[in-house]
Amino acid sequence: MCGMKFIKTKIDGVYVIEYEVWKDERGYFDRLFCKDELAKSGIQFDIVQINHSFSKYKGTLRGLHFQKEPKAQDKMAKCLRGALYDVAVDLRKDSPTYGQWIAEELSEENKKMLLVPKGCAHGFQTLTDNCEVIYFMSEFYSPEHSFGIPWDDPLLGIEWPILNPILSEKDKNWKQFDSPKA
Repeated sequence: MCGMKFIKTKIDGVYVIEYEVWKDERGYFDRLFCKDELAKSGIQFDIVQINHSFSKYKGTLRGLHFQKEPKAQDKMAKCLRGALYDVAVDLRKDSPTYGQWIAEELSEENKKMLLVPKGCAHGFQTLTDNCEVIYFMSEFYSPEHSFGIPWDDPLLGIEWPILNPILSEKDKNWKQFDSPKA
């Protein structure tokens, strides 16, 4: 038994995942992925790639990233060390939540994960130094399909916890988000 709990958010297909942790005097054990539990909740997710990132400094912001079809990706993110503010933005123009975002704190203590479906951008800001994140991906990285939107786009109004983040050159130069539908 995986003991996974899928908590729906206001954005269709975005879930906060909590799961059972077995603890004893030796430490703990948890299961990061269980295809059967996902399927029982109506979620199809096939892992083809696993990425790991390390951010040395608090306030580092990575994102907001996504891949366009035919290489769109589902992502599951988990903080292995430290804490982060994880964000998903709905970019699906036919979605009732197009242009809306959700955020969840993921940490080594709360052991939560965030599932972000195809058609949504994903990014996070570290809340601690020496933060490590693991990502499970349903599609391979494809540079020609890889895009992003500005972390501080005024049309999105994301409430990041730390102003003046540490950004890569790539993340400083994304084009502004298209206006949400009326």
